[in-house]
Amino acid sequence: MKIAYFDCFSGISGDMTLGALVDAGVDLAVIREELAKLPVTGYRLEARVVKRGGLRGTKVDVVVDEAVQPARRYTDIAAMISESELEPEVRDRALAIFRRLGEVEAHLHDEPLDAIHFHEVGAVDSIIDVVGAAIGVHALDLEGAVASPVNVGHGAVHTSHGLLPVPAPATLALLKGYSAYAGDTRMELTTPTGAAILTTLADRFGPLPRMTIDRIGYGAGNRDFPTGPNLLRLVVGEVQADTAPDHAHHHHHGHEHHHHEHHQG
Repeated sequence: MKIAYFDCFSGISGDMTLGALVDAGVDLAVIREELAKLPVTGYRLEARVVKRGGLRGTKVDVVVDEAVQPARRYTDIAAMISESELEPEVRDRALAIFRRLGEVEAHLHDEPLDAIHFHEVGAVDSIIDVVGAAIGVHALDLEGAVASPVNVGHGAVHTSHGLLPVPAPATLALLKGYSAYAGDTRMELTTPTGAAILTTLADRFGPLPRMTIDRIGYGAGNRDFPTGPNLLRLVVGEVQADTAPDHAHHHHHGHEHHHHEHHQG
């Protein structure tokens, strides 16, 4: 079966995920075309080749026209995606990622899911990152994913809630059950959006599984820093069915998932 290995040696964010998918061969035009099925305007999606720590990678940017963007609640975003003409598989995956993000935010702020507003998980940026990632995964025809231990960075980050420790509380909560570490880079390497995408797609973590490697993509983060290449590496290939992610390797996301009802495929 075809899987992806997310190698998060410099963390993971929404734009790094999109960059890695495009670098691994997903046509940006396909992502744009599918995203056009959403009632979201006032942004454009751009990709360029950059260097991070001397290595080449693809940087994808969501360039947003701030002036025209409404604040969006979780419920608005979920409704927008579920009512769209996106492929059912893409739609379900994007909804699952947003739901993970929304539930964590709701728990952290002690508010009901319906009351959650997306500020920095920010309206458009986040919608495009999450739905774009679901489109890319569908385009590559992936049946599963495995994550490396995740470098989260350290320090502090400015948010709409003031100065928060890195990893941000949402990032840390989303990584429950996964392996994470801080590395030596003083900045936020893993964002809540990146963590939500990773933990929704990857059903286990560990070293690179035994796989026949087909393609490799490098997605670039915003900053270039001296401690190492700020890239997310995506390794796509075939694993034997018997080494595929399965119930035995599954970790629990929480009590509501003990029956593995999300393993129908």
